[in-house]
Amino acid sequence: MLRNLDPVLSADLLWVLAAMGHGDDLALVDANHPAETIARATTSARLVRLPGLTMARAARAILSVLPIDDFEPEPARRMLIVDDAAAMPEVQRQVEHELARALGRPEPLAGIERFAFYEAAKKSFAVVQVGDPRPYGCFLFRKGVIAGEPG
Repeated sequence: MLRNLDPVLSADLLWVLAAMGHGDDLALVDANHPAETIARATTSARLVRLPGLTMARAARAILSVLPIDDFEPEPARRMLIVDDAAAMPEVQRQVEHELARALGRPEPLAGIERFAFYEAAKKSFAVVQVGDPRPYGCFLFRKGVIAGEPG
């Protein structure tokens, strides 16, 4: 057991988040995403499943420990809705809220066209698939740094 960690953060997920380096992306995707196929192409070839969770709950847990890149102009991205790029479904608004909560400030989710998202996800470090069945619950988070002095 570990203290002060969100219980949603499984050992496999913690390994992925810790192994990622500055500038690596994490793909956080919904139950409809071709996660198995995409995950095989990622840097780690890892797929972590979080069944039974909403996307917002999974995002809250991940963002509680994952620093977001503040050197990148668009460190958090979402899959755009086909034929309606301006639309933002509730699942995306909820994750944007969790991102703002974690950062302590608003951070808009940049949009990526569906097939461009798949290609970007293949270049990510790993894929985390949540059991949330709502479509367009697909996100990329770029890991930042935690600056400090050596212990």
